[in-house]
Amino acid sequence: MLSSIAVATEDGFLEADSRKLAQSLQLDYVFLRGPIKLVSKYDYLLLNTSQGVAVAKTGKGAPKPVFVDFTSGAVDHRRRFGGGKGQDIAKAVGLNKRSQLSVLDATAGLGRDAFVLACLGCTLALCERVGFVRAMLKDGLYRGSLHHEVSGIVSKMTLLETDITGIEGSELFDVVYLDPMYPHTDKGSAAAKKEMAFFRDLVGKDEDADGLLSYALSLAEYRVVVKRPKGAPFLNDQEPTYQLEGKSGRFDIYVLKSLDAVVS
Repeated sequence: MLSSIAVATEDGFLEADSRKLAQSLQLDYVFLRGPIKLVSKYDYLLLNTSQGVAVAKTGKGAPKPVFVDFTSGAVDHRRRFGGGKGQDIAKAVGLNKRSQLSVLDATAGLGRDAFVLACLGCTLALCERVGFVRAMLKDGLYRGSLHHEVSGIVSKMTLLETDITGIEGSELFDVVYLDPMYPHTDKGSAAAKKEMAFFRDLVGKDEDADGLLSYALSLAEYRVVVKRPKGAPFLNDQEPTYQLEGKSGRFDIYVLKSLDAVVS
């Protein structure tokens, strides 16, 4: 059973916006008059604060809230020291063959993979159908647009108003990227475990993940890239053209047309 979530704020100046956000997401609204740890009616809160929109676990001993933040922490470290076009994700989408690719990230989540690709020169269109995640991503993109070091990168990332099923078939992207939710594993950093625990509780597995592949193949001009954990089955049991294996996962690459073998 998925956990419950409500929109909340403790800032009177943000109350009207928070109520509006709750209404748009069809969630309950709570004005906090005490610590989050004392909230018992909801498992999580989507907090609207002066620092941004975050998801927070309620109850005693809950970890810190999670924001979409492209300006600090692990995401910023990867921007600075992530390995450039030598990264597996860069090779998977084809940046070793052509630069400035247009990429549809159809399962954007917190936007981290999209941000990496934007750092490497790609233009990104992002889809995120889970309402509270979309609200966090929209907020993170807005705050990133105000930051002097990452505003130019974030300007290459556009959050679409629809999921992949609503995109016109006549609109093709060089690459379509998929990273559907998959059952939790215990691998990864403590921060990653915390965030994945939040999403596992609130979103669960993408039950229709297999169906995403056919949409992706219809919208890609050159290739579809699917990020999967090690040992996970192929989407829709469809074997990819080839794979790139990483430390904790893999990329399944479905080639539709060869990219020009020109490195730039």
